[in-house]
Amino acid sequence: MSPTNLLFTLSFIIFTIGFTFRHTHLLSALLCLEGMMLSVFLLMATWSLNSNISSFILPLTVLTLSACEAGIGLALLIASARTHNTANLKNLNLLQC
Repeated sequence: MSPTNLLFTLSFIIFTIGFTFRHTHLLSALLCLEGMMLSVFLLMATWSLNSNISSFILPLTVLTLSACEAGIGLALLIASARTHNTANLKNLNLLQC
């Protein structure tokens, strides 16, 4: 395993640990999810460069889904902040209307 792949794998693990243990605020959870998706994108991009595959369809698909996930997450953040007057995950009960 090359040092760059090890770096991206460790960054994915760090963001996963951050998402697991420090998800008190919705924005911090969204940032951890975005970091996880970006580390997966970078890992896939370096893998496709190292394996001499000329197709970048899979990394670009992951990047597109990551951008859509960020947009939907920010829309949910704004909607929950407007309706519940807070963005703390412990105070939100999204099953109640």
